[in-house]
Amino acid sequence: MNEREPGTAERDVVVRTVSDEAEGWARYRPTPVLDALLDKAVTIPSAAIHRHVDRLRRRNPEATPAEIVRILEKEYLTVVAAAGGAVGAAAAVPAVGTTAAAALTTGDIATFFATSAAFALAVADVHGIAVDDVPRRRALLLATVLGDKGAKDVETAIGGSGVAWGKVLLTSMPQTTLKRVNKTLAHRFLRRQIAKQGSLALGRLAPFGVGAVVGVAGGRALGHGVVAQSRKAFGPPPDHFPRVVEQ
Repeated sequence: MNEREPGTAERDVVVRTVSDEAEGWARYRPTPVLDALLDKAVTIPSAAIHRHVDRLRRRNPEATPAEIVRILEKEYLTVVAAAGGAVGAAAAVPAVGTTAAAALTTGDIATFFATSAAFALAVADVHGIAVDDVPRRRALLLATVLGDKGAKDVETAIGGSGVAWGKVLLTSMPQTTLKRVNKTLAHRFLRRQIAKQGSLALGRLAPFGVGAVVGVAGGRALGHGVVAQSRKAFGPPPDHFPRVVEQ
């Protein structure tokens, strides 16, 4: 009976590994646009979030944490409404037309994601929660954008409702649970949120200026949903700020 030469098994493993890597490399797939926008949105530096919250506190030295959160909410709704209206208005200009406006819609969605992520993280900062972990940020953004169904997915993962699920998600959710939550949220996002953004985008491209009205109203509607979920995610603001800011 022939025996294999010493080291043959090791060589076979190496050959299979190289083959698998080559096959994986050949199976290149472009990153979906929405995935890329989400990834970019959740990598906002924490220092930028801190600076913005601190700037608001300096401008409003007598404001309570709850009042700062309301200012953040107002800022956020203004930005998402303005972004939606800008795309609709562009479609109404003959020199721009719907083709260019369609390209602008992608930028509008990017603005919505980035602004939503920054808003949610700023509210977390007021609550004394700072996190740089990208998967936790991604889950927070997806859950707030998806509304009640997204929040329910997180609440189910943490074992019940009636809790400030955002705090648990950002501070103590185990990594294995976090991966499962992100997978569930991403699946739900692809099925529901794309349809919502897609129908809204069509409204923004309506002629004769109607798109501007739909854009502003639609942007604010999406924004109000995020604001409502952020309140459920973190619960009532604390009585005092977690850190002192020099005036």
